[in-house]
Amino acid sequence: MKDLFKHIRGDAFGGITAGIVALPLALAFGVSSGLGPSAGLYGAIFISFFAAMFGGTPTQISGPTAPMTAVSLVIIAGIVATNEGDVNKALPAILTVFLLAGLVQILIGVMGIGKYIKYIPYPVVSGFMTAIGVMILVTQILPAIGYYAKEDVDFVDSFKPEAEEVILEKILQEEAGEDILVLEDFNETIKRASAITQDQIMVESKSLAQSNVSGVVGTIKALPRALGRINFLELILTLVTIFIIYGFKRITKAVPSTLVALLVVSGVAYFAKLDYRPIEQIPSGFPELNLGIFSNFSLASITPYIFTAVSLAFLGAIDSLLTSVVADNMTKTKHNPNKELVGQGIGNSIAALFGGIPGAGATIRTVVNINSGGKTRLSGMIAGVLLLVILLALGPVASQIPAAVLAGILITVGIGVMDYKGLKAIPSMPKDMNLKLFKFSSEVLVMLIVLILAVVWDLVSAVGIGLVLASIMFMKKMGDFTADESRVLKLHEANGREKLWSDELNFPERFKEEVFIKHLEGPLFFGYTSDFQAMAKKIPDTASHVILRMDKVPYIDQSGLYALEDVLLELEQNNVHTLMIAPQKQPLYMLKRIDIVPDLVSEDRIFDDFDACIKYVIDNVKDEY
Repeated sequence: MKDLFKHIRGDAFGGITAGIVALPLALAFGVSSGLGPSAGLYGAIFISFFAAMFGGTPTQISGPTAPMTAVSLVIIAGIVATNEGDVNKALPAILTVFLLAGLVQILIGVMGIGKYIKYIPYPVVSGFMTAIGVMILVTQILPAIGYYAKEDVDFVDSFKPEAEEVILEKILQEEAGEDILVLEDFNETIKRASAITQDQIMVESKSLAQSNVSGVVGTIKALPRALGRINFLELILTLVTIFIIYGFKRITKAVPSTLVALLVVSGVAYFAKLDYRPIEQIPSGFPELNLGIFSNFSLASITPYIFTAVSLAFLGAIDSLLTSVVADNMTKTKHNPNKELVGQGIGNSIAALFGGIPGAGATIRTVVNINSGGKTRLSGMIAGVLLLVILLALGPVASQIPAAVLAGILITVGIGVMDYKGLKAIPSMPKDMNLKLFKFSSEVLVMLIVLILAVVWDLVSAVGIGLVLASIMFMKKMGDFTADESRVLKLHEANGREKLWSDELNFPERFKEEVFIKHLEGPLFFGYTSDFQAMAKKIPDTASHVILRMDKVPYIDQSGLYALEDVLLELEQNNVHTLMIAPQKQPLYMLKRIDIVPDLVSEDRIFDDFDACIKYVIDNVKDEY
């Protein structure tokens, strides 16, 4: 307990700052999910507090994130559609799925599965993140221009015949469940059909209309109609929000530009009495426990979503642990992945009980916390408490925020979440797959398949297919190398005390403190990148040069390439220069394609053999220790 309050000042400032940054994003993600701004705020409160309390990354700030919201949106839309478009009726089933996802996260943490997350290859993550960005960006077009399908009378009316069919089908299903044979008892069917009201048909029509314009494909189909019905006030509010978010960053980054945009645009719209569309009402008071999860529990209603809940749990695990790595790099600490997953699972489970959407470790909020002085788990707990105070004190005020402002915020989130590093690398990736008609890069293919399938079909299935494809292609490459080489060795563990190779026996003894030799054997690929990155932390402070033995590395994939780039960059920043021995054809090609050679390792520091490297060391390295 004493250690918890050791850095109270930094934790307080970090937590408050991170909480302020989280506020507009929580509201926006809640609206985007379909459950409303309060669900986003509830999720941010409980996940931030409990994930920090029980998690394994002291400085991590958790809450709703773009990937988790995108998957949650699919779950929510599917369950709402099966409940006559009534969110309140569907809510117990939705929250049950979210609760299940949280419990699965706890389970995978307890079972120690967190350490296997690193085996997800970079192209799959890249395609997925870019898909999330595209989905958010496209689906916010309609709210940005003020078009809401449920309010388009002519569009809703066009679904009345289909709505009548849906209602009649439900009647027949009810009768089948009651063992009423329609062919023998038409009168009962006619009686129930006669009781259908126009209000029921209208509710079903609105649900069908909304379902028809949901997702990327639905938005694109509705776009021609929406463009003819633009609400220019909503569009202006959206554009001004985007302008402030990007413009204010050029003035200062000390104050979150997202919060500035939220306050300025909302304040002007409210006090100028503009006829804008506000977000849904945020309930005042402490969030209530949703007992409907238990009282209305139905296994049949959630059975189709069990696999999705498991996928949501693993997505949250990936999202959180990637942020944990960022926190480690900034604080020079090491997180506990399995404990972190338990904390995330507890946070998501409690958030579900109170009606919140699920979340994960949030990179931007975590970076803000660390830069503002946060050092312990208390900072994340303070961020959650701050959001709770805002809810209790300013709930009615927050309900006056224009919906267009949150659409603008989400558009900038969509633009920011895309993996531009992976997209820029597409032209430079080697074309290692050869069909009769053309050549292409297997890693680019995996990334594009995940991207396209996630956008037009299903996020979870896209990741699964991407993993299978990446594994198959990797196995083929390793099989090809096995045919060419006598053996394929795994990347050697960086323990700092490796056995010298035969050509290193004559290495000058006087440079043993200044020069560090690192052996690499076998392919440097996505499964070993984290172990390789740990190498930089094993190098003694006395070292001024590192010799990388690349002569036994036959292949580097995109994940390994970026891991190598990060390590070499960190070494250079610490004034430790890298010497490279005999890189093979494919690794050298990859190193040159993204300018590791010559930007980080100049050509005069690449040697054909170890003897040439020794000569360079004798001529250029100072014996200081």
